[in-house]
Amino acid sequence: MALRLRPLRTDELPGYVEHNRAAYERELVTQAELSPEQAAAKTAADWDRLFPGGRVAPGNELFGVEDKSGERVGDLWITEREDDGGEKVLYVYAIEIVPERRGRGFGRGAMPLVEDEARSRGISGVSLAVLGGNDVARSLYRSLGYAERAVFMSKTV
Repeated sequence: MALRLRPLRTDELPGYVEHNRAAYERELVTQAELSPEQAAAKTAADWDRLFPGGRVAPGNELFGVEDKSGERVGDLWITEREDDGGEKVLYVYAIEIVPERRGRGFGRGAMPLVEDEARSRGISGVSLAVLGGNDVARSLYRSLGYAERAVFMSKTV
């Protein structure tokens, strides 16, 4: 599948930020089982740090994922960070394929681009987090050779 990454344009940023903020808050409720109030507070704090003043925080990069015709079929948000062992990794905050294009291999096809980006920076690892309820994503990443390194569990009593 012929896909490519291109930097997200300035005019695309406000829509990206708002869409991902709302999606993140929803996922914290539906997949991480936070209360709506907890999810709203966590989202506000995270977004203030990651998108101060509606801009991308230094070190974060946003890309559009385009198909061979140049149509934007998804988005990617990455940063460089250290893993638990102190090694530099390319960290995927978010990768999302637009709903009408899901299930056609675009997510699977985009991950080698992420890995190529890591290699081009001299980074030998890619890390990401998947909320516990996202079985589709967990299955995809396992099929691409990603290992689950931790599973956080909780119970309300």
